[in-house]
Amino acid sequence: MAIVELSFSALPVHVRTARLIVTAVARRSGVEEALLDEVRLAVGEACSRAVEAHRRNCPDEPVHLELKGENGRFEVTVTDAVPGEDISGPGRRNGSDPSSGDLTSVGTPEDLAFALANGTVDLGLAVIEGLADDVEISTSPKGVQIRMSWPAEEAN
Repeated sequence: MAIVELSFSALPVHVRTARLIVTAVARRSGVEEALLDEVRLAVGEACSRAVEAHRRNCPDEPVHLELKGENGRFEVTVTDAVPGEDISGPGRRNGSDPSSGDLTSVGTPEDLAFALANGTVDLGLAVIEGLADDVEISTSPKGVQIRMSWPAEEAN
């Protein structure tokens, strides 16, 4: 499958459109029907985070999505244009590294509740991590990138 690229203005109404497009492309890429809700929710959360960051910092810049289906995987990358944006959200404290995206230390519901309460993890990132099969979060001077992927059957 070819790469599908999508850019949209930083308006919440466009998040719904992005979710619909991603779901259609995921289905065509061979993602199981049972996983499509997870794809839709994770992408919606990542796009909502990007829209909010843009609305606060650069409302005229578009949010970018890249969709790929290859080698038995369906991959979605959501990229914002907010340099050095604190990806864990406005409540992040305690100097946690926002670029790690590592939620492996949140092993139990009690750990998650503690991390949410003290601001070391953001609920949106926890949701994305829980829904996607594989997640990578990175920051750069150009913005924040959230890459998510799910298993997909090879298209015939």
